[in-house]
Amino acid sequence: MTIASYRRILLKLSGEALMGDGQYGIDPATVTRMAGEVKAAKETGLEICLVIGGGNIFRGMAGAAKGMDRAQADYMGMLATVMNALAMQSALEQLGVPTRVQSAIEMDKVCEPVIRRRAQRHLEKGRVVIFAAGVGAPYFTTDSGAALRAAEMKCDALLKGTSVDGVYNADPKLDPTAVRYDTLSYDRVLQDNLKVMDASAVALCRDNSIPIVVFSIREQGNLARVLSGEGTATTVHQKD
Repeated sequence: MTIASYRRILLKLSGEALMGDGQYGIDPATVTRMAGEVKAAKETGLEICLVIGGGNIFRGMAGAAKGMDRAQADYMGMLATVMNALAMQSALEQLGVPTRVQSAIEMDKVCEPVIRRRAQRHLEKGRVVIFAAGVGAPYFTTDSGAALRAAEMKCDALLKGTSVDGVYNADPKLDPTAVRYDTLSYDRVLQDNLKVMDASAVALCRDNSIPIVVFSIREQGNLARVLSGEGTATTVHQKD
């Protein structure tokens, strides 16, 4: 299946992407721009799920590294993802895109619990579904949560929007000689420990034959270009 033929996708965004040029928190203008990207993609006929990290507010592993209990810190990070999901929901609905937030930690005053069949029905009715709070348990990243929801929702691909235009053999921000890959296999990513997603997320995508498409979300209109098969990205699938 080519990128241009995808019918249902899961878009994974880092929490840091919502900061814009800031150092912390949520930049409303940046969230609105990203919501516009999602709207443009949806208008092509795609069914879209979203997972957003929480690193712009609180990162569980960072808290644990500073002496916090890891499980407690991870739960705090999950709550941060709910805040980001609600911010994105607000921005999407201001653009006229019906959106539902489902959280793996139940908080029925602000969002729905994760119910797979209900989420599927939302997608069929043309709504964007934002999955928050990861997998609902500590010691798992939002990358793992994204891979899990992509498998549950039978998505054709998992698109990961980052600050760089694909996967490199080294950090391109630190090494000007870093080489970008057009395609990679899941096994190569795991074997070479390439920083695409955490290993459990890559393995889950491999086991369910879900391609991972890594691209830059910071470029205006890049999501639509990638989905049309024209943008710059790295696709991780079964074979190089």
